[in-house]
Amino acid sequence: MKKLFKTSLLLAAMVPAVALAQPSAGDQEITLGGAGGSDKDFDDSAISVQGSWGQYLSESSLWGVRQTVNARDSEGESVQWDGSTRVFYDYHFGSGNGRPFVGASVGGIYGDGVDETFILGPEVGYKHWLNDSTFVTGMVEYHFLVDSASDVDDRYDDGAFFYSVGLGYNF
Repeated sequence: MKKLFKTSLLLAAMVPAVALAQPSAGDQEITLGGAGGSDKDFDDSAISVQGSWGQYLSESSLWGVRQTVNARDSEGESVQWDGSTRVFYDYHFGSGNGRPFVGASVGGIYGDGVDETFILGPEVGYKHWLNDSTFVTGMVEYHFLVDSASDVDDRYDDGAFFYSVGLGYNF
C-alpha cells in the first residue's frame, strides 16, 4: 500500500509538468503543413504547402518567417504556380497544452497569374502540444493586397483568406 501511494504521488507530481509543457524565451519552432485558400467570393482556389520558422521572444510571443507555395486552379485556366513569403508576429494566450494565438504578418506574393504585390494582415489560430516539443496547429489569415503605401486605406475589400493545418516542432 505504501508503494502504491508513493507511485501515485510521483505520477500526480509529474502531471502538471506535462500539462504545462510549452516553449520558453529563446526556443525555436518549425512547422510544415498543407493549406488551402480562396478569394473572398470562393471562386478561385489553391492548394498549398506551407512551412515556417520562428523564435519565441517570451513564453507568449513568437516572431518568424512563413513560406507558402501554391498550385492555383481558376475556372477556364491551366494550373498556375505562385508563392508568398512573409514575416509574422504571434501572441499566444493561456498556458498548458492548448493555446490560441492572434497575430499579424507582412510580406509579398509572386508567381504565375498573380499580381506581384505587398501583403499584410491579421491571423488567428490554435496550437495543441502533443508532448513537450511536438504540436498540431491550425490557422486562418487574411491578407490585404497592397500595390503601394497609398493603397492601404483603399484595400479593405481587396484581399484573400488563407487557412492551414500543420504539424510543428519546438527545439
